[in-house]
Amino acid sequence: MRDIIIFTKKEWLEAWRTKKLLLILTVFVFFGILSPLIAVLTPEILKSSLGEGVQISLPEPTSVDSWVQFYKNLTQIGIYLLAIFFSSSVSGEVKSGSLINLVTKGLSRSAIITSKFIMILLLSVLALLLSFGVTAAYTSLYFTDNASPHIFLALIPFLVFILYFSSIIVLGSTLFKSGYLSLLFSLLMIGLMYLINIVESVRAYNPIMLIGENVSILEGTTEFSEINWAIVVSLFLSAACFSISIKVMDRKKF
Repeated sequence: MRDIIIFTKKEWLEAWRTKKLLLILTVFVFFGILSPLIAVLTPEILKSSLGEGVQISLPEPTSVDSWVQFYKNLTQIGIYLLAIFFSSSVSGEVKSGSLINLVTKGLSRSAIITSKFIMILLLSVLALLLSFGVTAAYTSLYFTDNASPHIFLALIPFLVFILYFSSIIVLGSTLFKSGYLSLLFSLLMIGLMYLINIVESVRAYNPIMLIGENVSILEGTTEFSEINWAIVVSLFLSAACFSISIKVMDRKKF
């Protein structure tokens, strides 16, 4: 436990000094500001682009539109940015040789993996919660409807998915020496989940459900219990990825 605490502090200081922490938070705050703004401006942009001679009837934007944009930004851009930011988390240090002295002096290899996982998860969740808070604040400012009654409940599955995705990033970074290959591994895992989702009989168990049903949970059209199995499978796979990462790290030669 002492090794984990010390190495996690080192990871935190490194994220601060290299401006990685600031960059991640800035990007996700931008998403938080942008989501409700796009929901407000989209009807006006469409009217302007079509010209004054074209008469169209567009529904008034609601708070749901803001949250749709929020989750779209996270699923189409946000999670991939996290993979890019952290793809060299383990492999970069192994390649640079910075872990040699620490390991020879008694630092546990499992502590390295645990600390890396904690930092990726911590920074990702912090960025997500900050973005969520900004979106919630601006959405309540722009929209006064009650169309989004379960915004906090809808966020829970995304947080579980971040836990799972963090374990995938750590595994990829441990398996491969190249940050590029680690990133490719994370992207392929996402692609595989989308591919599996084609099979209707396994959809309820697919972790990808955790980032696909957020808006319907938010509106109350999907019961939270419908994603229970996806949560259980995600937690099991997270533990498996974490355990494999430790075993691979134990066999690595620096």
